[in-house]
Amino acid sequence: MNSRLETRGLSRRYGRQRALIDVSLTCNAGEAIALVGPNGAGKSTLLSLLSTLARPTAGEILYDGRSASAWGPSLRGRIGSLGHEVSLYPELSARENLMFFGQLFGTPDVTDRVARALRLSGLESRADSPTGTFSRGMRQRLAIERALLHAPDILLFDEPFTGLDEPAAEALIARLAAARIEGAAIVFSSHDFEHAERVATRVAMLSAGRLTSLGGLDGAGSLRERYRAAPR
Repeated sequence: MNSRLETRGLSRRYGRQRALIDVSLTCNAGEAIALVGPNGAGKSTLLSLLSTLARPTAGEILYDGRSASAWGPSLRGRIGSLGHEVSLYPELSARENLMFFGQLFGTPDVTDRVARALRLSGLESRADSPTGTFSRGMRQRLAIERALLHAPDILLFDEPFTGLDEPAAEALIARLAAARIEGAAIVFSSHDFEHAERVATRVAMLSAGRLTSLGGLDGAGSLRERYRAAPR
């Protein structure tokens, strides 16, 4: 993988409200950037823009030095995104959901990958149950597998630890660490500082739409300490 994600002067307005203001950020292959900040700071908006689910009001986003329009539809196949909403069809089973999304992305060996995803998520015994009957944590585990199924090299996860018990959180930390080592570029938001600092190589804080770097996680203070000390 040779992934590089970059924003230059990125801004987003919703009417008169400024959700993001002149955000510039670079995430290279093998990096994981944790986005922290209060609710409403712009974290979800930034991840939506990076995922190509929304368009910026100003500025640009580059994927390996090229815009989304220059990449065309092939860019979506490189991105694995996880939002607040799990984006699963409740009337479909876990297996059917994964098969649908796998085929949507043209995933090779999709049947084998789906079987592996169900095993890794601990959902084999519920593989053929409608996901509408699942608990919040089960849906989150399945949504994570949906986002990773096509082996993307750009991972954009919004609060990925939501609803996960400790074994599932530990499994996700290991999955993200492995993806980073393999060269993925990862940007994720989290209010769970203890789990986030085990994934992140760098931290950035959003406050009122403005981005501030909190530096690398090199042992010079915990993520929580840096967040508390950061100027608002």
